[in-house]
Amino acid sequence: MVKLNDKFFEPFIPYSAIQKRITEIAREINQAYKGKTPILVGVLNGSILFFSDLLKEITISCEVEFIRLSSYEGTSTTGDVKQVMGLKKDLANRDVIIIEDIVDTGITLENLTHTLSKESPKSLAIATLLFKPNAYQKTIEINYVGFEVGNEFLVGYGLDYDEIGRNLKDIYVIKEYNMINLILFGPPGAGKGTQSDLIKDKFDLVHLSTGDMFRFHLKNETELGKLAKGYMDKGELVPDQVVIDMIDAKLEEEKDAKGFIFDGFPRTTEQAVALDKLLADKNWEITHMLSLEVDEDELVKRLLLRGKDSGRKDDQDESIIRNRMSVYNEQTAPLIDFYKKQGKHQAIEGVGSIEDISGKIAEALS
Repeated sequence: MVKLNDKFFEPFIPYSAIQKRITEIAREINQAYKGKTPILVGVLNGSILFFSDLLKEITISCEVEFIRLSSYEGTSTTGDVKQVMGLKKDLANRDVIIIEDIVDTGITLENLTHTLSKESPKSLAIATLLFKPNAYQKTIEINYVGFEVGNEFLVGYGLDYDEIGRNLKDIYVIKEYNMINLILFGPPGAGKGTQSDLIKDKFDLVHLSTGDMFRFHLKNETELGKLAKGYMDKGELVPDQVVIDMIDAKLEEEKDAKGFIFDGFPRTTEQAVALDKLLADKNWEITHMLSLEVDEDELVKRLLLRGKDSGRKDDQDESIIRNRMSVYNEQTAPLIDFYKKQGKHQAIEGVGSIEDISGKIAEALS
């Protein structure tokens, strides 16, 4: 697995298979052009490795030339082909073989063959390492094909994702990220617990509560529990790394899960950075950070009502409640900016019926 910019890619075609197929294509070309001196026209930049390795296997006399066209931005074709660098050789009455890295829609290829046909070549053939028959929209014959592939986005062995990844020896396919890893965020009384239960059931996620993890490790006297207890007995805060290790243990236990709801962690930007690193090591990431937004006066009313039923003293004193809100705003709310910069934050209005709010959350996750 490799990560290029913001996307993960997994192995698809190994270098050994590529080299084997190139040898076979070269053998076909050597036979077809025996006694001739074709001009091999490489389409830059993607064909550079394929062109180079194919050239090494060509045993007949040949000449080389390059042309550069572009029609890609990111992971999709723009359909707007622009010739960047033109030919210098005279192709009139010459046998020409276009060397492509990949042919998908055929838009680039059509433009190129049209351009080269104006030079009146004796013959014009096409060799491509990869061919996407399901995406192909043209009728131009592809004479030499290394591998037929689906419509997945590929990178490596000359193919790029935003100009990186060309130097990878193997060919990789983009890993579609279907996992939901959610941070449901909000001040005390916003309804995170209620909504977490509904989301967990609807999307088949694992509710990962740091409070539950602490209780488990302390009760069962695990190594992490003993370590945490040592700090707690001295009146010290349990270090973030201990909490991260507890989360890691739970993630490993549930590694086949469809995703996680992180409850109670992270609470600070430093913890968010540590969580990102932990997930990146597993080729995972936080996919959504949803914040339930409720007016402070409404939150105070909710907590005071909750305090009557629960008996919690911290929910029965308005001054204590408002102080908790102040602590939240100062220490925890900056996490919103952290995830906004990653493009993962979305505000959810936390006022209305439980079903209405749940529907808004489900819509955001979908």
